[in-house]
Parts: sequence; structure tokens; C-alpha cells
Amino acid sequence: MTELPKTFDPAAIEARWYGHWEEKGLFRPDRPNAEPWTIVNPPPNVTGNLHIGHALDNTLQDILVRHARLKGKDALWVVGTDHAGIATQMVVERQMNARGEKRTDFTRDQFLEKVWTWKAESGGQITGQLRRLGCSMDWANERFTMDEGFSKAVLKVFVDLYRQGLLYRDKRLVNWDAGLGTAISDLEVETREVKGSFWRLRYPLADGSGFIEVATTRPETMLADMAVAVHPDDARYTALIGKQVRLPITGRLIPIVADEHADPELGSGAVKITPGHDFNDFEVGRRAGIEARDMLNMLDGKAHICQTSDGLIPDAFLGLSTADARKAVVARLKNEGVLIPHIDKDGEEHDAEPRTIQTPFGDRSGVVIEPWLTDQWYVDAKTLAQPAIQAVRGGDIKIVPQAWEKTFFNWMENIQPWCVSRQLWWGHQIPAWFAEDGRVFVAESEEEAQAEAGEGVVLTRDPDVLDTWFSSALWPFATLGWPDDGDKTLAGRYPNDVLISGFDILFFWDARMMMQGLHFMGDVPFKTLYLHGLVRAADGSKMSKSKGNTVDPLGLIDQYGADALRFFMAAMESQGRDIKMDERRVEGYRNFATKLWNAARFAQANGIGASTTLEAPNASLAVNKWIIAETVKTVQAVDLALADYRFDGAANAIYQFIWSRFCDWYLELIKPVLQGGEEGGDETRAVAGWVLDQILVLLHPFMPFITEELWHAMGTRDHDLIVAQWPMADARALDPEAEREIDWLIRLVSEIRAARTELNVPPGARLPMHVRDANDGTTARLIRQASALARLARVEAAEGEATGGAAQVVVDEATFVLPLEGVIDLDAERQRLTKAIAAVEKERDALGGRLSNASFVKRAKPEAVEKAKVDHADKMAEAARLHAALGRLG
Repeated sequence: MTELPKTFDPAAIEARWYGHWEEKGLFRPDRPNAEPWTIVNPPPNVTGNLHIGHALDNTLQDILVRHARLKGKDALWVVGTDHAGIATQMVVERQMNARGEKRTDFTRDQFLEKVWTWKAESGGQITGQLRRLGCSMDWANERFTMDEGFSKAVLKVFVDLYRQGLLYRDKRLVNWDAGLGTAISDLEVETREVKGSFWRLRYPLADGSGFIEVATTRPETMLADMAVAVHPDDARYTALIGKQVRLPITGRLIPIVADEHADPELGSGAVKITPGHDFNDFEVGRRAGIEARDMLNMLDGKAHICQTSDGLIPDAFLGLSTADARKAVVARLKNEGVLIPHIDKDGEEHDAEPRTIQTPFGDRSGVVIEPWLTDQWYVDAKTLAQPAIQAVRGGDIKIVPQAWEKTFFNWMENIQPWCVSRQLWWGHQIPAWFAEDGRVFVAESEEEAQAEAGEGVVLTRDPDVLDTWFSSALWPFATLGWPDDGDKTLAGRYPNDVLISGFDILFFWDARMMMQGLHFMGDVPFKTLYLHGLVRAADGSKMSKSKGNTVDPLGLIDQYGADALRFFMAAMESQGRDIKMDERRVEGYRNFATKLWNAARFAQANGIGASTTLEAPNASLAVNKWIIAETVKTVQAVDLALADYRFDGAANAIYQFIWSRFCDWYLELIKPVLQGGEEGGDETRAVAGWVLDQILVLLHPFMPFITEELWHAMGTRDHDLIVAQWPMADARALDPEAEREIDWLIRLVSEIRAARTELNVPPGARLPMHVRDANDGTTARLIRQASALARLARVEAAEGEATGGAAQVVVDEATFVLPLEGVIDLDAERQRLTKAIAAVEKERDALGGRLSNASFVKRAKPEAVEKAKVDHADKMAEAARLHAALGRLG
């Protein structure tokens, strides 16, 4: 046994134990005959730093993998990082710019060499931060989405999909980031509210018979308009369908088409259609018979105005940015007399109506995203989605919480082609080669492509790279040896047992893993998909750097320790709900760790050490039988909670058991035995040591560092806690009679303590206790537990009936009467309680009035309404408590 320091210092033990576990290979112990259990970590960007969302996601994963390891399984947590095409290229280019260099000053190979050098020197910082959190990952087999084996899998998947007709090249609209010069995914687009304008325009009918009115927030796009849409049932425009309008500025003739996209209730009911620069308009254009190859494009890659294929944009507009083009177009429209002025409430005339516009921006570049018509590579997601939909419907994949299934089905059943090409240099270069005549040859190597094209055919490789989500969709099987390993189960590792993911990447990553896994492996990638919420600021708002409300998890670890942060994450993770960040709770769980530390020090001081048995020791004392039963019930509760992915339920069951049952009650109840005042010292030390061992094992997945430290401090061990055996929930250890007796004792002591506190009885005052209506069982318990009652409740049994003012406590069938004459001023106490009741009820009713006021609930900030509800509930509870206290006085 190693004597513990008086003060618990997390920093002193965390680095030491993590290094020990990793050095000894304990994250992946050799268990060749054990049941495989596998989870893959969502690969963080190689450029990334640990944020609070990572802390939640990885804590939940580590709880499951440590639990599986303690259960004796061959637990594997696959770890690695994502090459993060855009983010990494930006980081390296920014460094080059600081040196006065540009990417285009170098060849592609020279630039890629610089990126690999950066990765070797600075990349992967987050892996060290995950270690600080305590993540027990298989670092010995760390993967990277551009390592040789993984890259081989990516190329094979691309080529196979192409040859199967499930991957193709097409001209469609993409989210174009002009700042980065590449298409980006929806996930990389953030929508912001921007103060903008709403212009109304008159488009003249080609036959000179009048005008049709349209409205837009982007007037510059009229340079590429190809139609005006009206609803087929809108009687105002029935006669105009099929006619043409002549566009201002360009003079282009465009048709008026019928399409349900036009809403008769919005504006004039007529909508200008720019299929080459708006996602909705693109679909309207296609329904109107306009092929993508014929749609007009008015922007170049830098989002500057370029000439359309019909050559009708005046030279004065060419080369302008979209912002400058907007001003120029509005001025020309006004000059041509087709701009309808907006009249404000004061009768003033303006070019446009002020509006707040939801505008898409690139999350990294910060520039406005333009829908842009370009040739890209696409995956036939609709075909690949069908088996994934059936897997969830049929129960082969269980989504937890189940409420997310509806969202999943809605997206998958309406899925669009997946754009997988990006205009970058860093990433998996697309394995496609073009001949001079436009033919394309897709192969895993240039040699194969050349052989397919024929000798003498000059080939040029597609310069684009694949979307990083394309490669990460292969993570559950390409990290485990596919395609080289012909075993479809990958040594029992596929399907993975569970995936933990934020709901925000359900479609970008989780669903795509389902599609690729089912297609290439013939089975689901994971059996269960657990979707957790977001970690929000304390007021419930979304964290963002611009708001200044982000929280650094490493700072919390520095201040409170990794164990406290991990336990906070687990205890607050309630299915289907976001987590509100609350540093006071993190501090509270640091105090919880300190309480356990002090309990272990108490045990050491009283001769309680490491247990020598996995099974509960024999016990004859009721208090020992009770704590054994409580331990077994806690194991059962934790097992059930983790089986249902109720992380909060598991954490809170452990917390209540340790704090209340073990520390507050059991250790207090056994003090006389340990100090030699009562019999049963050896039995009690054996039981207490066994219970403490079970606590350390149960708590280990949640708080790995302090538990490993205490495990070794309590005595000599032949193995580390990380590879110990999970407790057995043996129902034979339950003793109902002992449980009833100690539970009765706890309730009686608690009621007496509450009465003393409520009535301001001096803490040191010993009170006589008279008993009425006690049955034989209660009478016997009073005799057996007399010393405990005297010590913990400061009461002593008294004969006869109580006289004068007294407090009354009812537990089960018996009434316990505590005379208070001479102990407190009864009249003054009644007056105090009456006055306190009046004050608290006044506050309660005022809060109730505010909450019943529909105007307050509607207009007040949500956090103000929530605070009022909490305060109202608190005042109701306080009023009830004070009434009970007054009632005790009779």
C-alpha cells in the first residue's frame, strides 16, 4: 500500500499514467481468443486542435472502449487523422505567402513535398491533445487518409464505382468558393444574415404588349436569365405561358414557363430563372427542357463577370466583381426605366426594399459562395442509398436516439448526386486521364490507363482531387486492411460494433459510410449509430469564435483535470439533447474526484486495502450486506445504462453510489467498527476494500486517471486497472432484510437531520426521541441501531410520552417525537417560519404570474423564460419545505 498525498493533484498523475498505458501496449492488450470489439474514431483534421465537441465525442467513445476492454473483449479503437484537403492546403499556402511565395510558383509535386514536410513537422497536434483527454486509442496502428494503404483503397473504390456506372462526370451546379478556387461541400458553407436589398423589375414582353414583373435579391444574375416562371394554376399569367420576354441590357429573348416553383402568394408570382447560378433555378431549367450544357454561365472561377455563350453581355460589365456588377446592373436598369422603385412608409422613394438576406459564405475563405455551373465528378448516391435505407429500416443498423431515423430517411430518400471532385492540389488526385479527343480513361494507375487508351495516345491526368468525405467514407474498412485482406469480416472487425458521431455529420460522413460499406463489403459498417448533441454555451446559444463564447477543453483540463471534464461530458450527455457548458459542474466533478481521493485516504488510515477476491466477501453485519447489495445494484444499473447508450444514466448511478451510499453513509456507519468499538472489524475491512475495488473498476471508463492511481495505491496488484475485470452483478449477493434495515436507518437519520436544520436546532444539541406506533420490527431495529442513531442523528431513545412543543417525524408506520422545550424558542420559531412562508409564497406567486402572462412568455428571451421557470419551481419547493417545518411543530 502506497500512502496517498493529502491533496489530489490531477496534473501530477495524468501524464504519468497515460505514458505508462501507451508504453506497455495496454490500449490493445494481446487477447487472440477474446471476442473482437471495434470502434473507429471520426478522423479529426490533421490541421485541427481539440475543441469542446471533440472532447464530448471522444469521451463517449473512450467510455465504451474501456468498458469493453474491462469486459474481457479484444477491444480496438481505430485512430487516425484526415488529410483535410482545403484546410491543409490553406495552412501551407498561408505560410508560403508569409515568405513571399505562391503555390503557383512551384510545380504540383514541389508543392506537395512542402505539404508533406509541414505534416511531418507540425501536423497531427490533435493526437497529443487526445492523449491528454485520456483516449485509449490504438496508436501503434495510427492511420492517415493519405497513407499508402488507405490511398490504395480510395483509388480502387473510385475506379470500381466508375466501371459499375455509379460514378460519372457531369455538368451541374456546385457551391463555388471563389476565394479558394474550388467546389466545396454543403458542410463547408455557413449561412449568415446580411443586410441586403430586394429589387423589383419589369421585363418587357417581346411582342410589345406589356411587362411582367419579377423580383430578386441578386439583380446582377439577370445577365444570365433564361426564363421567367409562373405557377401553372395562376390565372393572372395563363395567357402568357409560352410567350417570350426581351431582357433589359442583354436583349436576350427568354420564354415564360409554367412551373410549381413559382409561388402565386410571393411578390408578383413571377420568378426570374437563372439556371446556371441558382440551385432551384437549375431544376426549373431542367424541367423546362434546358440541358445543363446549354445553361448560361456568367462568372469565371474568381466570381467575376465573363461573357455568356450567346455573347450578349455588354463589354462594360465584363471583368467586374459580382458586387460591382450589381451596382452597374441596377444603374442600367434604372436608366432603362424597368426598375420599379420601392416606396417606404414615409412615402420616400428608393431603388430597392431593405431586406435581411440569408447568404452563404465559405467557412474557411469567408467569401460569398456562388452556385456555379461546372464539370465535376459525381457519385450516383441515389442508387447507393437504397441498401442503406433498407439496413436502417430492417434493424441491421440501429440509430440512437431513434428520433433521428425520420431525418435520415427524409434526406436519403431525396438524396442528390454527390459531387466528389475538388479543385485543389492536396488530396487524392482523381485517377482519370483524358485523351486529346476528350475520351476519358479511369484506372488505378497511369500504366493501366495508357494500356486501355492504346499506344501513342497522349493522356493528361485530371488535376482535381477527391473530396475528403469520399475517402473518409471508407474509414470503417479501409483502416482494417481492405482491399488487401480478402476476409470480408476483416478478422471479425467488420462490421464495427458502434459508431459515435455528432448529428451534424449524419449525412456527410455516417450515411456515406453506410453506402460505401454496404456496396463494397456487403454488410453494414457498424451495428449501432449513436448520435450525440452539440455542446452549447451556458445560455444555450451555439458556440462560435465571433461570439467569443467558445470554451477551450485543454484549459479546463489544466484547471480541473481530464477526469472531471470527462465525467461532466458523460453526466450531461442525455439522448436527444444538446449539452449546456457549465464550468461550475466541471468544478463539481473535480470535487467528486477529491471526495473519492479522501475516501481512499480514510480507507488506508483504517487498514482497508486492495481486495483479494473478485466475488463479494462473506458478510454477517447488516451494514456490510447492505453495501454489497448496493454495489451489485449499481453494477446492474451501469450495465443497463451503457447497453442502452444512456451515458448520463451510467454516470449518475456511479456518482450517487460513490458520493451518497459509500462516502456519506457506509464509511460513516462503519467508523465505530473500524475504531474497535464494535465487533466485525476484519469482515468490514474486507468488504470495504472489495467495494472500493468495484468502485474503481466501475468508474474507470469515466475517470481513468484517478482510478488507476488509487488502484495501485491501495495495495500490490498483478495487473493494471485498465485491464482488470468488470464487476459481476451477482443477484445472490442481495439481502433484502439487510437492505430494508439500513435504508430505514438512512431515511430516519435524514428526516431527523432535516427537522433539526429546518427548526434551527443547535447542531450539538442531543435530543430525546419518543416513539409512537412502532411495530416489533421497528422496535428491534431501534435497539440494533441505537448507537448509529446517537452518533449520526444525535438522538437517544426516551420512554413515555413527550410533553410540550416537539417536532414530529414519520417514517413508515412509526412517529418519532423530538421534544424541543428549552432547546429552541418555539413561539419565535413559529413566527420565523410563518414570516418566511409569506415571503417565499409572494415570490412564488409573482413568478407564477409572469409565467402565466402569454406576452412575457412570447416576448422575453428564451433563457429569461427558462430562468423564471426554474426560480418558480425552487420557490414552490421552498414553500413546501417551510410548511412541512411549521407542521412539525404542531
